[in-house]
Amino acid sequence: MPRSYLKTDEARDATEMKYLLASKIRRRKEEIHNYILERRAEIHKRIRYRRHLFLNYRSTRTIPSPDEEDLQSHVPILADPDWWERVVMTEFGPEDWLDKFHVTRDIFLLLSAKLKPQLEQVYIEQSGQTITLERCIAMALMRLSTSTEYCFLSELFGVPIPAVCQCVREVCEAIILLLKPLYMQLPADHELEEHAEQFRTLWGFPHCIGVIDSLHIPVKSPSTDTQDCWNQRGWHSVVLQGVVNAQGTFWDVCSGFTGSMDDMTILQSSELWTMAEQGGFCSQPPKELMGLPLGFLLLGDVGYSLQTWLLKCYPPLSNLTPQQQTFNVQLNHGLKVIENTFQRLKARWQCLHNRNDSNVDLVSKMAVACCILHNICNVHNSPFKEEWVEVLSQNECPQPTDVPTVYIDDPNAEAVRSLLCSYFDPFPTSSPVLPVPEPPQMDSAGTG
Repeated sequence: MPRSYLKTDEARDATEMKYLLASKIRRRKEEIHNYILERRAEIHKRIRYRRHLFLNYRSTRTIPSPDEEDLQSHVPILADPDWWERVVMTEFGPEDWLDKFHVTRDIFLLLSAKLKPQLEQVYIEQSGQTITLERCIAMALMRLSTSTEYCFLSELFGVPIPAVCQCVREVCEAIILLLKPLYMQLPADHELEEHAEQFRTLWGFPHCIGVIDSLHIPVKSPSTDTQDCWNQRGWHSVVLQGVVNAQGTFWDVCSGFTGSMDDMTILQSSELWTMAEQGGFCSQPPKELMGLPLGFLLLGDVGYSLQTWLLKCYPPLSNLTPQQQTFNVQLNHGLKVIENTFQRLKARWQCLHNRNDSNVDLVSKMAVACCILHNICNVHNSPFKEEWVEVLSQNECPQPTDVPTVYIDDPNAEAVRSLLCSYFDPFPTSSPVLPVPEPPQMDSAGTG
């Protein structure tokens, strides 16, 4: 090949290489420039946010968040929509929504759409002010997720303190009224077997449809019934009872019990107890385990009495058989699902972890609303930030220890527990005879 052609090819290759390098350098410069602009915008946004808080704080100098009963004496703050309208609604990115509200913008918009029939707008009679649905929901979410004081929310959103408190209450009530039927339901008869199969697959325990436990929510000293709100750890609390499925989703909750009540008393005071005692966990015909009919089960800790539908571990005695020890290991493993759920619940909705200064009635509604929001986040795969869990390590109010119940066990329940021991024993010798589950009792209307 002539030398002139070789020189032409080399020159062409050099030109192409030069062009490619120039293009890469240009693209890289554009990326760096765009990053600097985004970073600068983020910094300016944070500066405006902090300046807004500082100016409001300097102009108002409000005292720490008061009790709900004392809010009437506070001077209303003039509305200032700057932060909400210009910063949140126009400039907040995904991380900002998670940091300030612990949910995504999509879930916020979902809540706005679902709650609109009940709360299109909130009218505050005391101030004669109308607050939009979106701002009302945003204040409630920030209160639930970060336990922010009412006076801070008042300054941040530019509304009077009584209006903030009313918004939190009405949003919680609307969530319970409108969203609980959609996102938290007792499993129907045809769903019980599906729940049990999921629990066996994920946690290795057969015939189990859920785990039950109680959560103590710290509250300030209430004005009445102070003695009843003391728990065994020596702090005031409101108790939430919850039941979760294998995936850590609540399907039954009840709240509002005083901190002095034990787990078994709370259970017997709930509708769940009535349903279970009337055979609500027994399918017809009953499903079988190792050839014997067996109803569906809940798992609980030592605070509950043994029932044919509620199992707990054998007492930690030195003479437990290997089969009983294996049963305890399997059941304790299953209990972790509600331990993990309560941890994530408190981490995302920190009003349940920090000492709550709302009145007891509102704390109870906030707790139920947080459980419903927990389910909504699970259904829609809302991101969960592990740094929220770190807040739980700063624990001024540790949960009370589980105390063995003084209630008498159901005499028929030991046969059920023995059957499960045989199930976990790879070399069973015999199976216990189980009592035949009674069909659900029917009332005069023919319903269970």
